[in-house]
Parts: sequence; C-alpha cells; structure tokens
Amino acid sequence: MPRLNRIVETALYVDDLERARDFYETKLGLAPLLSTPTLVACDVGGRSVLLLFRRGASLATQTAPGGSIPPHDGQGPLHIAFAVDEAELAAWEEKLERSGIAVEGRMQWDRGGRSLYFRDPDGHLLELMTPGIWRIY
Repeated sequence: MPRLNRIVETALYVDDLERARDFYETKLGLAPLLSTPTLVACDVGGRSVLLLFRRGASLATQTAPGGSIPPHDGQGPLHIAFAVDEAELAAWEEKLERSGIAVEGRMQWDRGGRSLYFRDPDGHLLELMTPGIWRIY
C-alpha cells in the first residue's frame, strides 16, 4: 500500500493578505517564496510551506497552463503548530512579548515537550512546540 510521507503545505485563510504577510515575515521570520494578489507562500524551516490565502479568493477553480486547482477556502480560527528547539523557546517567548504578541497559553506535555500558544492578526491559534510532544516529535 502506498504511504504518505509528510505534510508539505498547510493553508490559512486571512482577511488582509498584506497584514498577514507582514506578521509572518516580520514577527515570525518566515521568508516569502511566492506572492500574488491572492496568495503568499512562506518557507517554514526549509522543510514545509505555509500558504496564506486571501479569504474568499480561492472559491473558483484556478487554471494555469499546467492544469487546475479545485476551489477551497476556510472560515473561523484555525490551528497550526511550528516546531522550535527547546533551547530557543524562552527566546521565542521574549520575541513575542517584544512584538506585542500575547501568549495565551502554555503547556508542559507528559512526554516532556512544551508549547506556547498565541494568535495571528486573523485570530488563528499558533503554537510553538518543542520536541517531546508526540511519539514522532
């Protein structure tokens, strides 16, 4: 049976694409890979891509010379987690504080990992997680 290897992309849908790009680029340090009027794609650690779509802009099939992408969109506050090194978690918390980003929650997990929770400008719940949370991480 064929198997899935990993998640390459994940998407968030945002009301103001420029505001979102600024947040993820300047506050979290993600480098844009692609920027269009409806999409910003960001490099996450050289291993995955965060897609930021302008909410409602992907409700029609998108066509290009190579094929088509079916409609998609999302509503409400979604959740994604970013992997960080345990040794850098305190520095991340300080960076968030200096950037005026409130940490809404902290978690010490049974397997030894820790998490910090905060929100982006669209209300999405973001998590910084250290190793030791999941059996595979």
